[in-house]
Amino acid sequence: MEFVRLLIGSDGGDANALQLSARAVILLLFGIICIRISGRRTFSLRSPLDIIVATVVGSNLSRAMTGKAPFFAGLVATFVLVVLHRLLAWASLRSRFVARWVKFRPVLIVRNGIADTAAMKKEGISREDLLEALRGEQIDELSGVRLANLEGGGKISVIPKRRG
Repeated sequence: MEFVRLLIGSDGGDANALQLSARAVILLLFGIICIRISGRRTFSLRSPLDIIVATVVGSNLSRAMTGKAPFFAGLVATFVLVVLHRLLAWASLRSRFVARWVKFRPVLIVRNGIADTAAMKKEGISREDLLEALRGEQIDELSGVRLANLEGGGKISVIPKRRG
């Protein structure tokens, strides 16, 4: 254990450059393990749960890196969080209740070129936000949209009307 303390320094925030470098290598490897366990969708930020987990993992690793939190306790807490996230993802596939609790449902905001302004207002989507999403799909006006949804991850997906 003394070798490990010599390698990574103390948790008092006084690690030298070599010790911080050793921490960086360990945390990089640990981060890769966390991504492999939690799955790639966690860090693509698809749901509020994914965003929270990614933020806390980053914060925990940062604090472990700088010595603001005990190194091994930070790794354990991060690992527990990642495993819990994976279990919740698994449970949401098998339980409608869990899925509703940890994920947002898509919200229809445009149907056949007509915007649902009440739904947009409720979700905090401005007309400018909607038009920006349309431009991202090379659609220059609302009348060119068959359907547009605000997806669970916050992205607006657009299905254009068929050109006839």
